[in-house]
Amino acid sequence: MKIYTRTGDQGRTSMLTGRQVMKDDPLIEAYGTVDELIAYIGLIRDLSDDGQSDEVLYKIQDVLMKGASLLSAGENIDTIDGLPVITRKDIRFLEHNIDIMEAELPLLKHFILPGGYVPASHCHIARTICRRAERRVVAAGFGNDRIKMVLQYLNRLSDYLFVLARWLIKKSNNLETYWNTDS
Repeated sequence: MKIYTRTGDQGRTSMLTGRQVMKDDPLIEAYGTVDELIAYIGLIRDLSDDGQSDEVLYKIQDVLMKGASLLSAGENIDTIDGLPVITRKDIRFLEHNIDIMEAELPLLKHFILPGGYVPASHCHIARTICRRAERRVVAAGFGNDRIKMVLQYLNRLSDYLFVLARWLIKKSNNLETYWNTDS
């Protein structure tokens, strides 16, 4: 199978079902943004020298691939057999890892300005991509329970990425930059 199909030359692409849609379709925007997030998390994995977070980030990429495939099914999601699912267990995995990192961090009393350590800064960028993915999933606008799990996962993932940024700064002996509300 060749990588190019030429169907995109006219601004169209295929959903998982084979249905042709324009490339700016809300579902394409949603799973395209999830795809961007998967790639960015790969960059964070490459930048991180911490084996523990690498394993977690790999698992996150796997779950996000499930989410992208669910989104690519579109409104026909319930008619396609064999689609992967995102479960409460996947969300609890993120929460568990957030709790582990937060146990090592000082209580957050100020807003944080991203920066201070390159891998942490990339976590903040990934967090903003994750938030955009959430907005795109909401804009796609259908309320299937499996898509609601994608949305919940993205919401928790943005929390995880925020805490990971803080944790990486602490582990690297760098300092967080607090936003001075008086300036």
